[in-house]
Amino acid sequence: MLLIFLLLSSIFCKAIAQHSIISPGSSLTPTNISYWSSESGHFAFGFYPQGDGFAIGIWLPRIQQATVIWTANRDDPPLSRNATLILNTEGKLVLQQRGSEPKFIANIPKPASSASMLNSGNFVLYDSESKIIWQTFDAPTDTILPGQHLAAEEQLVSSISNKIHKSGRFALRMRRNGNLVMLALEYPLQRDYFYWISQTANAGDNVTLNLDTNGLLYLLDTNGKNIRTLSDGRTMFDQAMYRATIDADGIFRLYSHNLDRYSNWSMEWQSSDNKCDPTGLCGSNAYCTVVDQVVACACPSGFDFIDQSQKNLGCLPNSSADDCLHIKESSQAFNELEGISWKAEPYSTLPSSTKEACRQECLKDCYCEAAVYRNQQCGKHRLPLRFGKAQEKPSMTTFIKARVVDLGMKTGASNRKKELRTRGILIACTAISTLVSLALVIFGILFYRYRVWNYKKITSQGNDELFEDAILRSFAYDELKKATNNFEDEIGRGAFGTVYRGVISNGNRAVAIKRLGEVVAEGEREFRNEMKVIGRTHHKNLVRLFGYCHDGSNRLLVYEYMCNGSLADFLFRSEQKPAWEERIEIALNIARGIVYLHEECETQIIHCDIKPENILMDEKGSAKIADFGLSKLLMPNQSRTYTVIRGTRGYVAPEWHTNLPITVKVDVYSYGKMLLEIICCRRNVDLNVPDDQVVLASWVYDCFEANELDNLIQDEEVQEGKLERLVKVGLWCIQDEPSSRPSMKNVVLMLEGTIDIPDPPAPPSFSSSNNDTTGT
Repeated sequence: MLLIFLLLSSIFCKAIAQHSIISPGSSLTPTNISYWSSESGHFAFGFYPQGDGFAIGIWLPRIQQATVIWTANRDDPPLSRNATLILNTEGKLVLQQRGSEPKFIANIPKPASSASMLNSGNFVLYDSESKIIWQTFDAPTDTILPGQHLAAEEQLVSSISNKIHKSGRFALRMRRNGNLVMLALEYPLQRDYFYWISQTANAGDNVTLNLDTNGLLYLLDTNGKNIRTLSDGRTMFDQAMYRATIDADGIFRLYSHNLDRYSNWSMEWQSSDNKCDPTGLCGSNAYCTVVDQVVACACPSGFDFIDQSQKNLGCLPNSSADDCLHIKESSQAFNELEGISWKAEPYSTLPSSTKEACRQECLKDCYCEAAVYRNQQCGKHRLPLRFGKAQEKPSMTTFIKARVVDLGMKTGASNRKKELRTRGILIACTAISTLVSLALVIFGILFYRYRVWNYKKITSQGNDELFEDAILRSFAYDELKKATNNFEDEIGRGAFGTVYRGVISNGNRAVAIKRLGEVVAEGEREFRNEMKVIGRTHHKNLVRLFGYCHDGSNRLLVYEYMCNGSLADFLFRSEQKPAWEERIEIALNIARGIVYLHEECETQIIHCDIKPENILMDEKGSAKIADFGLSKLLMPNQSRTYTVIRGTRGYVAPEWHTNLPITVKVDVYSYGKMLLEIICCRRNVDLNVPDDQVVLASWVYDCFEANELDNLIQDEEVQEGKLERLVKVGLWCIQDEPSSRPSMKNVVLMLEGTIDIPDPPAPPSFSSSNNDTTGT
């Protein structure tokens, strides 16, 4: 009995010695970098420096090359010096900062009785029965340690860098089907975007990634069988520590360390020998190269980095190809790249015997912005090109279309301009002083008389023609309240406010008065400036703004009255669908109106909410665009803008949900969605139709691919060529990549039949939703 007691006591003492117990009431602060250590001293849990503050995590304090293996709330801002980490008497592991609410580090089902930093590198919380109720091994960040595993649907996410441990761009994910895959987080979770796959699909639902104490990295299936070994587990050290980490560059590596304080980590295995393999490492239009073992991103000739300080964001062309239809072939050239591969699907592939023949094919095609020649095949592409990287054995040539600038002509024109400028200065100096004053006086008198004359005509005569020609008028709130009979005749509601019917100009003029919510500039001056911009937009396919009211918190707009409701009423609520030719004319009218907003009015305007409800019909059945200018305006010295998501669900372009620039192409996307609705006289999404027709855009593409466009317009007689043309335009407009969508000017030319339309590719969003990825 005594022998058994001594044996049990020895076992218990050894178990206790494996880790130190942390009791309720224990706390840490960033001062002097305090931490809770494992019994061996190899692992520490507590505060460590990060950026201009601190983070909470697990690291190895005895190794000179500090290595963080786990971070709590890794994407939170750095912590200040006044932070405190405490295992409180209520059994919660809590972070407290002065002036902030307490934050839990661990979500636990019941109070913890103690905690411990184990020699395995696992920090755990125990309940009153000494059972683990929470552990860091269940919530890995970018690293797993021996004894830890990665289960189905769990992932490791890389850090931004070796020093900043916030979530980075790449992930190692254990999929439910048994495949271990690597991907860039910004791209969809489907096989086309994986840059490394374990090829262990169909091995069961519970495959796990494991690392043992000998450095063996392997996959186990549901029955505990080793289905793939990634590393052989051999090392030159007699005693070593191991970790497997997805590094900031997107490569998964196994490291070993001999526990000598002054030694470095040794790499035992890596998922790829090519540092350019991670998908999207250099962003769109850029390509990845490795120089002296260092990864570098480069732009093709004719392109510039979006941000020189963040080259991984990609490149943009430094000239536009939107107006290629008006450029002679002789004035275009190609920049040529050898040995760069791209992971991008061409919209057209054709046999080509030589590189020169491929270049000519792209030159003849206005929509071809790049051509890739390989193995006597020529692939024609729209920009952007994606996932470019240098090939070890060059076998691919890329031609990227560029515009030639005649430097001789440019220099000569510049010299002539300088000569004329010098002469003109002498003449101008003597003339300006005498003419400016006189011109200002005359202009002031005429402008004043013109405004007074117009105002008198509007208020006293009620003449409609004079009303149309007058400058934008400022109305009093009481005047509009009276005109709408105290805002009783409501005729519509929208994203920007409520619309009422009113009568002004001595009862002779019906108008639509929109009462705005808080959607425009708050100051009176800013509001008036926006109204002036809208007031200067005059086009037969735009609803005319007559005036506005800014009276305290009351902001109202006075528009021409459109008696036939909206296009939505016309298409979806009318008992009889509009005739086919009528629909074509409506589509053209709307496109011409958007062209005016984008390219022809004084201040370029992005509408941001093109949809049938914002297209109004006048007494002649003509379509006019409403609510333009109420979203953010694009000033002439800007080419793009970032802003919060605007628009209506179902018509919003994909770039609103990413960090891509917002340009006029968001209106092209919305127009494309609406054009398909005009063609089919039905909503974007309709749950009252067969399952394969619920999403209109997807169904339209399926019919186009199957050459069954007649299914879209049953019981209607239309010319097949016209129907196909409109469908092609709609499908090009809703491409996910903004650069793949045509400009609205080209949309009008396509609709009119002026230019040929190549077959559109399937927008990636369709293929994503339809792809069966269960095997990857």
